[in-house]
Amino acid sequence: MSADQGLKTTASAKERTPTYDSPPHQLPRADHRATAGLTMSRTPLLAMLHTVPGLVTDMEHLAWNLVPRLRVLHFVDESLLQDTIAEGTAPGHVRRRLVAYARYAEESGAHALLVSCSSVGEAATAAQDFVSIPVLRIDTPMADLAVASGHRIGVLATLSATLGPTTRLVQDSAKKQNKKPHITAVKAEGAFDALRAGNRELHDSLVLDSFAELAADCDVVVLAQASMARAIEHIRDRPGGPVVLASPDSGMTQLSALFGRQDQ
Repeated sequence: MSADQGLKTTASAKERTPTYDSPPHQLPRADHRATAGLTMSRTPLLAMLHTVPGLVTDMEHLAWNLVPRLRVLHFVDESLLQDTIAEGTAPGHVRRRLVAYARYAEESGAHALLVSCSSVGEAATAAQDFVSIPVLRIDTPMADLAVASGHRIGVLATLSATLGPTTRLVQDSAKKQNKKPHITAVKAEGAFDALRAGNRELHDSLVLDSFAELAADCDVVVLAQASMARAIEHIRDRPGGPVVLASPDSGMTQLSALFGRQDQ
């Protein structure tokens, strides 16, 4: 069985690809040739990898707002997040699947792969070594902006599997910017279980309580999961409060830098 036959893939109306069910095998390492500021002689193609099906439409619209003529190919694999949650970190087979998706994106003609799930962000970073196209994490610009925006940074998540990778990403960004911020990581205990059980009200309440704890002592609060933004939207812009950052909007800025605007 080939590596491609391990992919369980869905596509937007813009692109159609086959669906496979078996787990992928590990793929050989490829030379990494970083790509930036691409000049496209034709409409660029972006592949996105999601672990939450409900994000597909919103993420596509955000991408189109920045690069209106962009073609988007979607991969949706909920098992990546489920297995990462079960293990508390991205296990080996999840990392191998990320490599397989990156290779499949490249072979499909995509100019970049954007991974929209912060929980598997470190696996996405590792996958970069196996392909020549950029593998982008949705939360990288958020981490960079957090470090640039304040010294006291709070990281808020509802999952330990997301809290760790996001905190480490902020730490890595601080090193790159030669800064030493004070980082406080907080998990909103019980919030994810409440959301999974369909109790959005309890989820929002628990997130709000944890946010208030961080906001009192932080200049910047990073929301490790975009699902938390709704819970604090009515208080996030209060005068004197911290800067609040979520990944989708800032994460898409990478597309402008990579592709430029294609609306001419």
